[in-house]
Amino acid sequence: MTITGIDSTGQSRGGNVLPPDGEAAAEDLDAELLALESEVAAAPVSVIPADGTGDGSAPAQARRPRWWRSLTRRDVLAITTFIAVALFITSPLWLNLDHELRDDQQDQAFFEWMLAHGARVITDGVYPFFSDRMNYPDGVNMMANTSVMAVSLPMTPVTVLFGPHVAFNAFLTLALAFTGISWYLVLSRQFVSSRLAAWVGALFATFAPSMNSHANGHPNIVSQFLVPLIIWRTLELRKPGRAVRNGLILAGLVVWQAFINLEILFMTAVGVGIFSVVMAVVRRKRAGARAEVLTFLRALGVTAVVTLSLLAYPLSVQFFGPQSYHGLPEFVRHFGADLGSFTAYAERSVAGNKVSAGRLAQNSSEQNAFFGWGLVILFLGLVVWMRRSAAVLTLAGLALLFGAMSLGPRIRLNGVDTGVPGPWSLLHSVPVLNSAVPTRWAMAIAPVVAIVLAIGCQKASDLMKAQPSARGPVRVAMITAVAMALVPLAPTPLQTTHMDPVPEFVTSGAWRQYVDENHTLVSLPPADATFPDPLRWSAFTGQEMRIASAYALLPNRNPLDPSDRTALFAPPWRPTSGLMSSIKQGNPTPEITETRREMTLADLRYWKAGVVVLTPQERDIELLRVMTALLGYQPTWTGGAWVWDVRKLVDDPKATLS
Repeated sequence: MTITGIDSTGQSRGGNVLPPDGEAAAEDLDAELLALESEVAAAPVSVIPADGTGDGSAPAQARRPRWWRSLTRRDVLAITTFIAVALFITSPLWLNLDHELRDDQQDQAFFEWMLAHGARVITDGVYPFFSDRMNYPDGVNMMANTSVMAVSLPMTPVTVLFGPHVAFNAFLTLALAFTGISWYLVLSRQFVSSRLAAWVGALFATFAPSMNSHANGHPNIVSQFLVPLIIWRTLELRKPGRAVRNGLILAGLVVWQAFINLEILFMTAVGVGIFSVVMAVVRRKRAGARAEVLTFLRALGVTAVVTLSLLAYPLSVQFFGPQSYHGLPEFVRHFGADLGSFTAYAERSVAGNKVSAGRLAQNSSEQNAFFGWGLVILFLGLVVWMRRSAAVLTLAGLALLFGAMSLGPRIRLNGVDTGVPGPWSLLHSVPVLNSAVPTRWAMAIAPVVAIVLAIGCQKASDLMKAQPSARGPVRVAMITAVAMALVPLAPTPLQTTHMDPVPEFVTSGAWRQYVDENHTLVSLPPADATFPDPLRWSAFTGQEMRIASAYALLPNRNPLDPSDRTALFAPPWRPTSGLMSSIKQGNPTPEITETRREMTLADLRYWKAGVVVLTPQERDIELLRVMTALLGYQPTWTGGAWVWDVRKLVDDPKATLS
């Protein structure tokens, strides 16, 4: 395998025969570390200039060409396939710009609002880490939510020119395409020499069932184009004479990823950290190993100092700033991957279906395992085949660890709670870890499988070159095994549905006569996970329009336990928002009393409401009647919405409802 400098025939690329098996085994263990032997002359084309060997005894290599100068037709074809598949998956959004995701409308609206926030940071120079454009007057802690500022800021031209809805479609499509391209370039330049092997690995890493699942509303999670770069640059920290340079490069990648998704960064750090420690132990007897470890630690120290310096303030806002919270809701912290899901097929795989997958996952966006029997068997077979490789065995161990952690506090099998505690039961209440969703640890298995797939295909390629007589059977066996494992997992396009248009009341600018820096818009029902449309209205206006309520992670305010700051997905309950949400859900309309009117007026004043707006929707007649009864006067039909002007009630402290 080219990642070690030794091919599968037992010969070095220089043609020298290795020692007999007994002696070679020990040498193989020393040579196994993925991407840490990139300085060996046999390594594939690297995206950085090569150094000498770790002990400095070998002459330095000639400078290799930059990756963009070494692109071949095969590379261009591979890159094109990632773009094509990304467009195929997101095509329903592009072909129907008046559509939205069918199964996760609230997250799409949320990220459209976040893209508008990023654009507003650039165009208006507003403070990036907090916003009062929704959930007024309390606002939203942008660091404690997935604000994706590393994407929203550079996408400002798209958001401003084409709107946040189109920007969301571009964000999701580019996230998938760039992730595939990044994995392919890193695998083909650092881990394997076979372009086909790199393509197979990158294809799975990018379009694994978990990635297909999170493409349904979580572009921040499928934006994993920095993950292979972080893995590569972490392993490069061992290069002598470049501690500062390598440390700074890795710090830049880590900070960039921190402003896309901290959860992915944390899982990547855990995986590459364990891998590095295990391989350091395996290589401890190798000549120059101690110097290599010291070089690695020095460079890692540079990364840590720079990263913490740059992230100290944003993280302090996230954990201690206004509207910060301490841990996710209890029910989310119990989201675990069903043990039966590892051999099942996801809803959006060609071999899967909504009913069977739905029984094994919390929702359609959290189908994080679902590898299918074919891939499980192929992965185990590859591990057994390459069991002499310490790197492969370590990767297999990581896959088992991530799978165990993803099971959550209690293990479920085919939808049934077994009553057996999972490893996560010891961790789910630990600070910081209590903000993680355990089932998502299964996502981290996909990159591990992808790397093993690439290495396995590379070894098969080397075997065919070394033994021409076995070329036919090996090729048939490998193609068949890979096809049987991956074809059933092939992704299907996203499911979309017609989107309620932004009302003319907003698009025409009619809202401006009611909403200003002293007043907000209150929707019926107030914005939440079941009615996220007001977030899209606010985003459409470039967040000039401020709205009450929100769909975001916000701290609980439990009057019975003031110390409880567990996150909620909506603002703390208020009488008016609770009443309107209850009616929207189909519950009977309660009697309108003077007490209810007083509570409604108190809520409107708390929100500093300038206007109350009701758009056509289910049970809109009931909502219309109740709000009219509460306020005591009829609304006006303006710009496709029922509108109550409440400024006089809110601004006059002596005003009453009767």
